[in-house]
Amino acid sequence: MKGYKHGDWKHLLHAPVEIRHGGKTVRAGLVDAVMPDSSALWIAAEGNLPRQMYDAARGYEVWVTPRELDGHSAFRMTSELLAGGLKQPGVLATTGDQPSDAPS
Repeated sequence: MKGYKHGDWKHLLHAPVEIRHGGKTVRAGLVDAVMPDSSALWIAAEGNLPRQMYDAARGYEVWVTPRELDGHSAFRMTSELLAGGLKQPGVLATTGDQPSDAPS
């Protein structure tokens, strides 16, 4: 699937992301913490890579790719759906949600 640049970092807590700088990927991992103004985020430690902060002022970009998650028909869109709190018919935001066009 295609990745998308995501400018509103505060919505990416616990999401898998790719950090880019100058058009090149410098790190990929799970977002461990975010600043409320989306000025910086931290990627969780993994293996021998330490927890690390990236800030927008230094030119870092965060890219996300929609991914299928484990569970019943789960699909998470971290780009547009989380940023605006929008739901589209048939698209699940988290593993516990029902599609908006499904009967209650």
